[in-house]
Amino acid sequence: MLSQVKNKTTAMLLIGLMTFAALMLWIGIPLGWLYIGSLLVDSSQPSMGPYMVVVVGIVATVVADAMLISRLNRYYQRVTQTDGHVRVRLPWMRSMRGERDSGRETTVLDVILIGSVALAALTAGLWFFLLAGSSLPGG
Repeated sequence: MLSQVKNKTTAMLLIGLMTFAALMLWIGIPLGWLYIGSLLVDSSQPSMGPYMVVVVGIVATVVADAMLISRLNRYYQRVTQTDGHVRVRLPWMRSMRGERDSGRETTVLDVILIGSVALAALTAGLWFFLLAGSSLPGG
């Protein structure tokens, strides 16, 4: 009984960590490297160096974060003693007749990554339309 509670707690913690790491892919890592790049610049006409630091930093950190998410997912599968599949009926995967299954099972990682992309897109849209302001003169 205690082992099951421990496994469920560990699984929930792993889901939380995967969610956090997935959100870092789209929001935290790019913003962090842009901030680091801004600290390297002391004029309004920077050289190529800070841009390269930002690009290389983002790519390297995203690869490392993706590897971390993959390891967390494998650990989640080991803890839950499953292959990580869940029953989720995504609207775009339904048959028009509603009789057939989609043919592909959805994993916990699929749900987390799709949710993080949707949240990142929503955040970017809200920022663009509500907070960014106009770049037009006099706007």
